[in-house]
Amino acid sequence: MNVLIIGAKGQLGRELCDCFARGYTSIGVPEILKENNTLLLADIDEVDIADMDSLRRFTAQGEIDVIINCAAYTDVPGCESNQVLAMQANALGPRNLAILADELGAKLIHISTDYVFDGEATAPYAEWDIKNPQSVYGKSKHLGEEYVKERTDRYFILRTSWLYSKYGKNFVKTMLRIAREKGACRVVSDQRGNPTYAGDLAHHILKLATTEAYGTYHATGNGICSWYELTEKLVALAGIPATVSPCTSAEFPSPVKRPAFSALDNLALRATVGDEFRPWEEALAAFLAEYKED
Repeated sequence: MNVLIIGAKGQLGRELCDCFARGYTSIGVPEILKENNTLLLADIDEVDIADMDSLRRFTAQGEIDVIINCAAYTDVPGCESNQVLAMQANALGPRNLAILADELGAKLIHISTDYVFDGEATAPYAEWDIKNPQSVYGKSKHLGEEYVKERTDRYFILRTSWLYSKYGKNFVKTMLRIAREKGACRVVSDQRGNPTYAGDLAHHILKLATTEAYGTYHATGNGICSWYELTEKLVALAGIPATVSPCTSAEFPSPVKRPAFSALDNLALRATVGDEFRPWEEALAAFLAEYKED
């Protein structure tokens, strides 16, 4: 199987590369990791997914069976002020990848977000719930999903949330640094969702890649917490002598309306290939163990 990873230098892309590099057969899908597999990596330096000609030139070098799109413009406030880039990266890019996948007869795995929902729910969102994005970021990701569904039949859309990894910039690594450097941090307690370890998400991407169970999936860590509760647990697990205090979103004014409750229910995973996401506390502990080793 020949796999193209778009956004290979990001935190999820690098976790996927790690899976291949160490022969990650324990996830139960060794078929995708046999010696006759080819891994093709691309990031913004190699290809512009908003440019169809650029994509076709890059992929002309060989056969591709699976395209995994980890690329996105995820700066939520930045999307508000740079709507053109949000449209290019989060909507037109996925559209072009879907067109390309259809031309190549390849499967497309596209990563989306909890921000396609409005955050007004009182129970976790299922895949069939109505989308109602409130930010430019959410709207551009919503449009990207629609383009993918319009342009190819062989797609997996995976919505995830609160993603973190030892790679790249993310909330978890930022809070570790602040707690160590300052000994105290204030974190919002009125936004709730599912922390998701990128290594666990990579696991499920590879599980789905070997199937034809096409469709839309929610793919997040199991369990719900607030950013405050996540940070409190993180600091305790890391053994950092820091004080974590709760605060409200109103104390950190933002031009962007962020979902107050964006928890997702991995219903489609449970109904098909199985939900093996760990409880968020367990996954966080596993991340810390790996991060300390590095």
